[in-house]
Amino acid sequence: MDFLAGFDFAALFPFIAVGFAAQMVDGALGMAFGVIANTLMVGVLGVPPALASQRVHIVECFTTATSGISHLIHGNIDKKLFFRLLLPGMAGGILGAYALTSLDASVVKPWVLLYLTGIGVYLLMRGILYPPRIREAKHVAPLGLAGGFLDAVGGGGWGPVVTSNLLIQGADPRKVVGTVNTVEFFLTLTVSATFIWQIGVADLAGATLGFLIGGIAAAPFGAWAAKHIPAKAMLIMVGTILTLTSLYGAYSAFS
Repeated sequence: MDFLAGFDFAALFPFIAVGFAAQMVDGALGMAFGVIANTLMVGVLGVPPALASQRVHIVECFTTATSGISHLIHGNIDKKLFFRLLLPGMAGGILGAYALTSLDASVVKPWVLLYLTGIGVYLLMRGILYPPRIREAKHVAPLGLAGGFLDAVGGGGWGPVVTSNLLIQGADPRKVVGTVNTVEFFLTLTVSATFIWQIGVADLAGATLGFLIGGIAAAPFGAWAAKHIPAKAMLIMVGTILTLTSLYGAYSAFS
């Protein structure tokens, strides 16, 4: 009871709302939890980029573990693709987390928001051009390295960058989604450990609890959205919202 008394439950509500919104999108698209959550925290709530990314990755340790086990049970994992992504992704995550925690938050924030704006534009264009043209998948290891780095720096982006790129290159969609989601569990563990090593765990528990509550509450609605809202419409909507939100945050940070 003393532990619970230490929480300011009113302060959890913004993080519950962010977790709910992010999980709604992720449940519908199979990606973008980290991007949405990080954009709202950095651009709207004013959380420092490194702390925002740390909070996102701690929560994703739980969500990606559940997702990875489910994909393993259903046989959605390509072992060869898994190992081609695993080590480069983890290495990129460590580099990204180290870079983000080593720089001044006031300097990093506008550039992180510009990166998130780019992700928003990318998702918007994917929606407009949906479905993508089929090609042969290439350059998996460099893609994993870049995806891991950008995921750590931006608090998200592994799914939008890696999954989308592999799908556009023509890989089997079921295997891509299952494999990339499973690798993401090991990526989030690595990035979370790096952030904890660099900045500790102060002020982490409350926000993480809010994320978990919001994400769990949104899970059924995300599944409903995935079933009823077309992927093209959802990509356009998410890309537009993410772009506008990130641009506003970047404009405020540069001003």
